[in-house]
Amino acid sequence: MTKPVIGFIGLGLMGGNMVENLQKKGFDLVVMDLNKDAVQTVLDRGNAREATSPKELAAASDIVMLCLTTSEVVEAVVYGDDGILAGIRPGAVLIDFGTSIPASTRRIGADLAEKGAGMIDAPLGRTPAHAKDGLLNIMAAGDKMTFDKVKPVLDEQGENVFYLGALGAGHTTKLINNFMGMTTVCTMSQAFAVADRAGVDRAQLYEIMSTGPSNSPFMGFCKNYAVDGVSDLGFSIDNANKDLGYFLEMAADLDTRAEIAEGTSHNLQAAVAAGMGKGNVPEIFDYFLTLQK
Repeated sequence: MTKPVIGFIGLGLMGGNMVENLQKKGFDLVVMDLNKDAVQTVLDRGNAREATSPKELAAASDIVMLCLTTSEVVEAVVYGDDGILAGIRPGAVLIDFGTSIPASTRRIGADLAEKGAGMIDAPLGRTPAHAKDGLLNIMAAGDKMTFDKVKPVLDEQGENVFYLGALGAGHTTKLINNFMGMTTVCTMSQAFAVADRAGVDRAQLYEIMSTGPSNSPFMGFCKNYAVDGVSDLGFSIDNANKDLGYFLEMAADLDTRAEIAEGTSHNLQAAVAAGMGKGNVPEIFDYFLTLQK
């Protein structure tokens, strides 16, 4: 069977590795990114060309993939005068691999449907290294027929591809996942900071807590930084802050209040305001060390 032509917008660390994986597996790519060096890297591998606008990219693609930073950026790429919506073909599918606001995702999906195109929200788990090898976790949602249509391509990108139901469920699940994870990191990082102030050895605290049910990979990342000085969780405070804001917006859309998330969000916002946003999330330990009553 002929492989679909894939348009890919967003060649950052994750997106760039996803594209490399697709190229290795024989897909033809049409790509866009503000970083021209990243575009050139893709072009140098062959079977790829650069589009001058999202409209042009969409018109040339069977599947359009986005790996972008925020819902605002996704909406700009979709709804701009030369945006995806202006160029997408009937029968084509848009896949949003980023972490977006579910209400925005559903709105875009409805507008694409009026053009005869489909949409899947498919946020990602795991790391850019997994992306290069096609071993991501993919949380996909949308119309089941549309999902089935693109699943063979998703299977090339993910070791585990989960189907979660109606459009928006993928982004909902990812935001819940990130709320839980980032809250765990903030909690453990503050535990280490309070232990330090109380004169309790941080390494011993970890040794004790990690033998019980509180143990988790996130606890390990926090220990690696607070005890060993190694910052090895590749997810920035800026990104965590954005995702917690999206989680709270989603909770408000659901007519509920997420008080624990409010606390996590407050801490992340404070760390960003302190100039720590580019650091990995466990580095929020340094912010907690500075707190005074």
